[in-house]
Amino acid sequence: MELIQINTERKIPAPKPEWLKARAPSGENYHDLKKLARSLNLHTVCESAHCPNMGECWNHRTATFMMLGNLCTRRCGFCAVPKGRPEPIDFDEPRRVAEAVALLELKHAVITSVNRDDDIVGGARAFAMVIDEIRRQAPGCRAEVLIPDFQGKEEAIRIVVEARPEILNHNTETVPRLYRPVRSGARYERTLRLLEYAKEIDPKMVTKTGVMVGIGEETGELLDVFRDLAAVGTDILTIGQYLRPSKDHVPMARYYKPEEFVWLREESMKMGFAHVESGPLVRSSYHAHEQAAATGITMLA
Repeated sequence: MELIQINTERKIPAPKPEWLKARAPSGENYHDLKKLARSLNLHTVCESAHCPNMGECWNHRTATFMMLGNLCTRRCGFCAVPKGRPEPIDFDEPRRVAEAVALLELKHAVITSVNRDDDIVGGARAFAMVIDEIRRQAPGCRAEVLIPDFQGKEEAIRIVVEARPEILNHNTETVPRLYRPVRSGARYERTLRLLEYAKEIDPKMVTKTGVMVGIGEETGELLDVFRDLAAVGTDILTIGQYLRPSKDHVPMARYYKPEEFVWLREESMKMGFAHVESGPLVRSSYHAHEQAAATGITMLA
């Protein structure tokens, strides 16, 4: 078994490049959305994961809602979402999320969650419920769900796919060699199988995944991952720069330059993806509505 060593030596942090500097959250829309989320007792991954695009997205009245509480049952080395023992699943939450989507008059809603390894099928049911609620309360709005791996449990994956979201997203995050320190409790093969199984259940299902760069991966490893993802029929790929949330998280190896993201997009597009979003500040839900439009996705009947 190959051991993965993380260099814990203290280093003087390099200054953040200009292309990674984002506008701080502010403005009327930002405060309105924050007030709405609080009034409905909802969480957003934008806040919980310290997303650098929060100012831009919230000013455009777009946000990624995070269901199933604000405590994750896993301790992934890259993620800023709080960890701990969560409360029982709130099955009224999908209704409140859909209410927020309707009030914001969204045309494309992105819904994600923490990992709930304590209640895998319950978590899948909540995703199916929010898709149904969005259809009921906000007809005409596309539903994109960014789901956990459900520990590979096919029953849970099927529950979500059969609810027929417009996009089913599950992030790959990194290369297989780095899974142990980066994605605690996850398996690379399980991620590939989830994306493949979704297509087996519904060949028309649009699938999507995201990969971070700058954690210590090699270019060849990245290209191999892209080939694997294309081979299981993944439609949309996002590629973005890893930014270390704190000193307690996996160290960042380096910053990729904008021209490297252009090259990664060009190389991955040759593999057959319908759309690739690649850039320093790209996150899984960044410009999600534009990604959907680029693939020609329409509302499901």
